[in-house]
Amino acid sequence: MKRALTVTAAVVALAAGTMGIVAAQADAPADAVSPAASQRDAVDDRHLRESDRLTVDAATRAAQAALDAAEEADQRVTVAVVDRDGNTVVTLRGDGAGPQSYESAERKAYTAVSWNAPTSELVERLEGAPTLRDIPGTLFLPGGVPVTADGSPVAGIGVAGAPSGNLDEEFARAGAAALALS
Repeated sequence: MKRALTVTAAVVALAAGTMGIVAAQADAPADAVSPAASQRDAVDDRHLRESDRLTVDAATRAAQAALDAAEEADQRVTVAVVDRDGNTVVTLRGDGAGPQSYESAERKAYTAVSWNAPTSELVERLEGAPTLRDIPGTLFLPGGVPVTADGSPVAGIGVAGAPSGNLDEEFARAGAAALALS
C-alpha cells in the first residue's frame, strides 16, 4: 500500500510538472526565440549556398524527349537523368534496350554533371589524363550532357544503347533542349 501511494505521488508530481511547463510556455511572449532558431540565426548567411534543383516533372520531361528522339530514329536506348549531386532522378528504359544500357546511361549522366561538360568532350581529355577513367561511377563515352542554369550544372542526361555514342549524345541533347535551360 505504501509503495502504491509512493508511485501515485510520483505520477501526480510528474503530471503537475508537465502542466507547469505547458502553462509557462503558453505564457511566453509571442516573439520569444527558441534555442534552435537562435542557433540558426547565428549562422552568417554568407556561409550558406542556395542550389537550383531540377524537379521530377522536368527530369521526366527531359528523359521522355530523349527517348522520343531515339524512337524516331528507330533506336532502342535507356535514358537517365541525375541531379546536381549525381543522384538518379528518373530512368526510362525504352522497349528493347539492352541490359547494359541502364547502368551506362546513369554513369554517362553522372559524368556529364560532375564535369559540367558533354562526355564526348571528356573522352578527349582522357588522352592527357588517362587515370580519369578510374574515378568510380564515371563513364567516358559519348552520350552524356549536362543541364545548366545560369552556367551552373543542375542535372545530367545520359543515353546509352544506340550503335554509336554520337547518336546517344544527340538524343541526350534533345532531352536537354526540351527543358530550354541549357
